[in-house]
Amino acid sequence: MEIKKVGVVGCGIMGGGIVETCAKAGYSVVASEINQQLLDKGMAAINKSLAKAVEKGKSTEADKAATLGRIKGTTNTGDFKDCDLVIEAAVENLELKKKIFADLDKICPSHAMLASNTSCLSVTDLAAVTKRPDKVLGMHFFNPVPIMRLLELVKTILVSNETIKAAESFGKAIGKTTIIAPDIPGFAVNRVHTPYMLECIKLLEEGLVTKEDLDTGMKLGYGFPMGPFELADMVGLDTILFICNAMFDELKDPRFAPPLLLKKMVTAGHFGRKSGKGFYDYTK
Repeated sequence: MEIKKVGVVGCGIMGGGIVETCAKAGYSVVASEINQQLLDKGMAAINKSLAKAVEKGKSTEADKAATLGRIKGTTNTGDFKDCDLVIEAAVENLELKKKIFADLDKICPSHAMLASNTSCLSVTDLAAVTKRPDKVLGMHFFNPVPIMRLLELVKTILVSNETIKAAESFGKAIGKTTIIAPDIPGFAVNRVHTPYMLECIKLLEEGLVTKEDLDTGMKLGYGFPMGPFELADMVGLDTILFICNAMFDELKDPRFAPPLLLKKMVTAGHFGRKSGKGFYDYTK
C-alpha cells in the first residue's frame, strides 16, 4: 500500500516530532490536538525546531517553508478521513487510546493503517477495538524524533505481513531504521533499557555513586551518547515512572519496580528538562 497522507493524533513533544519528521520527508500531514491552544503550542515547537536546523546550516529557509506548507493543524478528527496512515501519539492512557482507535476506525478509509506510538502499552488491546486489526501496529518513535534514527515496529498476532512491510517502507522513507518487536510489555528496547535505567537510579539512591560519575562512566566506558541520568531527564522522569509501573503491573517482575527516589521526584514535579529540574538543574 502506498502512503501519501499521514495523520498524527497529538502535537506534543512526541507527536510534534513525528509531524515534523513526516513533513520533512515529503508527506502531507494532518496534525490534531484536543484544543486550539495546544495545537498552537505544538506548531510553534515545530517551527522552532525547523528554525534551529536552519541556524545550524542543516536546512534552508526554503526547506523550512516547504515543510510547514505540508502540515495542516486541526482540532477536528474528521480531517483524518482521507489519510493512508494515522499515528496516535496521545498520553499513555490505555482507555483513552482505545477510544481514539475506535473513533479513527470509523473516520479513516478502509485501507488506512492505524499505529500507536505507545512505549509500553498493549497494541493488541488497541487493535481489538477496531474492525481492521490486521492494519493496526505499534510505531514506537524515540525522543527527539527528528534526530533519533530508530523506529520500533510492534507486531501483534493480529497484524498482517502486508501492513508490517508497508510500515517498514514508510520507516525507510522518513529516514528511520526499523526493527520488529513483539507486543509484550516494553516491547524490545524498553524491555532491556528499563532495568538498566532503574538500576542506575537505585545506585544513586543508595549513595553508592554520583550521577556525574555514572553518566561519565557509561559514556566513556560503553560509548553511550548520553549517560543514564542525562537521558532520564530528556525522556522525562514521569514517562519513565509510567513505563516501569505499567511493566511491573503486567509482569510482577521486581526488576521493573520503581525506586522510591524516582517516585518522590515525580511527585515533587521534577520531571527533567521539560520542568526545569530532574537529576540536573536546567533553570540556571
